[in-house]
Amino acid sequence: MPKRARAVRWGVPVAAIAVVAGAVGAGPVIAAVQGDPVLPERTAQQLLADVGARLQSGELPPMSGTIIETASLGVPGLSSLAGAASGPVALLAGSHQVKIWYGSATQLRIALPGHMSEHDLIVNGDQTWWWDSAANTATRIKTPVGEPARSLPPTVITPQEAAERALAAADGNTTVSVGNDATVAGRAAYELVLAPTAASSLVKDIRVAVDGETFIPLRVQVHANDSVEPAFEVGFDSVTFTRPAPENFTFTPPPGAKVEDGEMPSLQREHKPGHPGGSAGLAGKKGEAKMVGSGWTTVVVLPLPADALTGGGDESGDGGRDFGERQLSGLADGVLNAATPVSGTWGKGRLIKTKLVSVLLTDDGRAIAGAVTPEVLYEVAGRK
Repeated sequence: MPKRARAVRWGVPVAAIAVVAGAVGAGPVIAAVQGDPVLPERTAQQLLADVGARLQSGELPPMSGTIIETASLGVPGLSSLAGAASGPVALLAGSHQVKIWYGSATQLRIALPGHMSEHDLIVNGDQTWWWDSAANTATRIKTPVGEPARSLPPTVITPQEAAERALAAADGNTTVSVGNDATVAGRAAYELVLAPTAASSLVKDIRVAVDGETFIPLRVQVHANDSVEPAFEVGFDSVTFTRPAPENFTFTPPPGAKVEDGEMPSLQREHKPGHPGGSAGLAGKKGEAKMVGSGWTTVVVLPLPADALTGGGDESGDGGRDFGERQLSGLADGVLNAATPVSGTWGKGRLIKTKLVSVLLTDDGRAIAGAVTPEVLYEVAGRK
């Protein structure tokens, strides 16, 4: 992959680092509270600079490991979907595993084990393969030099990407400190703690475990207010910073597999650096998402399909709906009955509140969501 592509995937905006560093730079020096293991003391500002430089450079050492993502957001009605869901919905509940091999900017392999299947993305130079074992299909993707970065499947969130998003969300309304040293995947790590000061945020803090040698984020934990256990966590269960064997980046379709040339399937996510995911599947064909606010209290406003609040669907089946629309339609069917009817000067609608996210579905066809209290959503709903 070209260097620009790597910067998009792994980078973090320099401005975000500068703003957060400014929040701690004006105060007293914060020393790390040492635990087990013991690492050289670093201030929060030093650690921010180290992590920011590593992410911004786009340079990663060769590595391989297993990433575990666990979510317990308390989404009403989602338990019935958790076992069968995939894609974006799968990120909202349960535990999921991803295996990753990174050799260089042009060598990457990601395996997504499923219940009865596996998906693999294999990048080797200018050749990319997407393997779907359930469909027994191997898609060969030609990747010319200079092409924009390929989007990873929506079920893949790496600790590096989660750390990037956390740093991008942090603004002047953030306190930054260094927590206890920790051991993550057998590696000694610092703990960088980002805590919003905005009373309307549902986030208590985000804790980023940073490898003490490479300064690569190894784990990210998001804690909700009044909650001891993380509502969301993604981190390495095992990791080795050595070059993977060359055979990890070679792929030969198995006998009997259907081989086709094409592009990445439509289940890829689309997002801009610093934004928490894409909006194409949410907004559908009716319009684009609109971001309101900044930092921890950012709210997204999306147009809803006409039948969103009635549980209706495409009577002709899934035709005409992309992967994101089908997934979100299933999610809506699972949680709509648990939504609370609400009303105000802004109008009427239904409210879905989880540990970390509030969602307001208005009768006039809008979905307003954010990691904020419902009052923030009502205020935004009044801005017509």
